[in-house]
Amino acid sequence: MSFRDNMQHLRASRNMTQEQLAMLLGVSRQSVSKWEAERAYPEMDKLLRMCALFDCTLDELVCGDLTARPSDGTARVPAGKPQDVTGYDQAMRTFAWKLPFGIAVVMLGAALALLLSDPAFVPVPEVRNLATVTVFVGAAVGLALVLPASFERSAFRKEHPFVDDFYTADQRSQARSLMTTGLVVGAVLLMAGLAATIVLQADVWLAGAAFLVCAAAGAFVVVRGCLLGSRCNLARYNRRSLGGMSEEQIAAMGDDDLAARARRAKRERGAYAAVMCAATAVGLVLAFTPAAAFFLLAWPVGGIVCLAIRALRTARGDR
Repeated sequence: MSFRDNMQHLRASRNMTQEQLAMLLGVSRQSVSKWEAERAYPEMDKLLRMCALFDCTLDELVCGDLTARPSDGTARVPAGKPQDVTGYDQAMRTFAWKLPFGIAVVMLGAALALLLSDPAFVPVPEVRNLATVTVFVGAAVGLALVLPASFERSAFRKEHPFVDDFYTADQRSQARSLMTTGLVVGAVLLMAGLAATIVLQADVWLAGAAFLVCAAAGAFVVVRGCLLGSRCNLARYNRRSLGGMSEEQIAAMGDDDLAARARRAKRERGAYAAVMCAATAVGLVLAFTPAAAFFLLAWPVGGIVCLAIRALRTARGDR
């Protein structure tokens, strides 16, 4: 008996679609289709995962005859509404807390540094000398939040590069509302920061600190709202997963069109990484110059450059 027959029987015995199996294995539906058509063969880690999923040995799956195995009703994938079997929603919600909070901590550290630099607020020169240290402490704490969260998200994407869409229309509508609310509240907080700067313009240090506090709150609300809103766009998540594939994974897909898209996505992802690394280097350099007050602008500028790259690729028709 062939691997294809075993695979088709086991999937049918659990009332499992190709999309559902692909989601559980972290591959595209096209990959499962090619396996069942014997035009490609799964990698060893996928074979082992199938063995665990269908409760069989590797020899039974590849060389044995499992077509006589009865259906296991207790292990079926629930029919009807798709299920979040990968824990995607919780992973994205956790990331939507940690990333904006880390960004806000960096900005709050800069605000505290400005307050410590204000002679009217801190009359002791020795304490004012700690302002620069405060900037780096805030940056360190922020990075301690952002980097692990980013690594966790990358690990999740590597484990589950393709996730079947399980969100309902109401959930998507709520996500869009969260994004809109975050953008509006963030804009209000930014305007409040600008107003505080005007009101407190007699004290430059205090005005700058007030603006950064409002900007930190605004950044938290905007980034969190955008992350929660965009999490429902699983089509985009699956497209971006192509950019994180290794050459071995791309070659194993057995789909020339999908492989070409994956290579384009890898090049685009590399360009974004290069831009943001350059922005980080510029920001760190600015932090030690007379223009230190503007070092945070390096990252928004880097983001704008990335958006420009994406717009250019879209205009050229790259997907």
